[in-house]
Amino acid sequence: MSAMPEPVNNIANQIDQYHASKQGKPRGHMGVSLLGHHCDRWLWLNFRWAVVEDFDGRILRLFRRGHREEDMIIRDLRSIGIDVRGAQRSVSFGSHVSGSLDAIIEKGVPESPKKRHVAEFKTHSKKSFDDVVKNGVEKSKPMHYVQMQIYMHGTELQRALYFAICKDDDRIYTERVKYDKDVALKYIARGQRIAMSDRMPEPVSGDPSWYQCKFCPAHAFCHKAKPTKRVNCRTCAHTTAMPDSTWRCERHDADNIPEEFQHEGCDDHVLHPDLVPWVMTPSDDGHSVTWRIGDREVKNGTGGYKSREIISHPEVCGDPVVEAVKALFPDAEVTNAS
Repeated sequence: MSAMPEPVNNIANQIDQYHASKQGKPRGHMGVSLLGHHCDRWLWLNFRWAVVEDFDGRILRLFRRGHREEDMIIRDLRSIGIDVRGAQRSVSFGSHVSGSLDAIIEKGVPESPKKRHVAEFKTHSKKSFDDVVKNGVEKSKPMHYVQMQIYMHGTELQRALYFAICKDDDRIYTERVKYDKDVALKYIARGQRIAMSDRMPEPVSGDPSWYQCKFCPAHAFCHKAKPTKRVNCRTCAHTTAMPDSTWRCERHDADNIPEEFQHEGCDDHVLHPDLVPWVMTPSDDGHSVTWRIGDREVKNGTGGYKSREIISHPEVCGDPVVEAVKALFPDAEVTNAS
């Protein structure tokens, strides 16, 4: 007797669809955990919420497993007499750069029982784990290494304990890492520079087949001249990242835009010129711009097309028929290109 065929909407698919529908909002700060990333542009786009990576449900479940693993690691460390303080502690360096440690070890690490350590917990696939064991964290996982250096700097500690666990077979690898002030300061400065930049940095490579670019979420944006798909305060030409880690809106003369508001922005949004592939002409009032899209002039901002209209359907914005409809119905909005 043959087995019953799997239904199209099986349990695994439904669970993954559920998790995929619960995408979290992008972080508001320039995260310490990202500062060892190889590409300045990706860090800028990520911080500006211009290219945001949406994960499928399976990957989100993997992230959940990693978070849950932290509690078990702490319990295991405490079981052998290591004094771990698991409540996350935040460190901030100004200009939007900040992060949260997994834990602080007060004492009990066998190689140095009295020394306090930053604790960093990571889960790995077998291939990734084997590489860390073979090459050490600095060479194998430079982002993790930089992350620990910055956390040590922020907590004024001289040592970190890297705790890696293999998700395939539960092997454990630990490594003590020594504080390197030069590394910490270099990457803190990098994060501040990128966060405070009004203009988009150059990419790590102009070659679309470059190995660090091929699977990047910003590949189409960088190498196929695709515009951002995100309309929020941080993709708006009117807003500026400030040194006190706030955002200012020049259009509305507003300081310290609340982060919750930043995710949606307002109808006066003007697309940042580095985030679209079109030629821009500024207006005299400073409240709008005109984009040259194909053979059409498209006004964006106050009195023109909303950014979400242009991003959704640039091919119809400025079309004479659409212009005529908008003239008859001023509140009409482009929502469907068909």
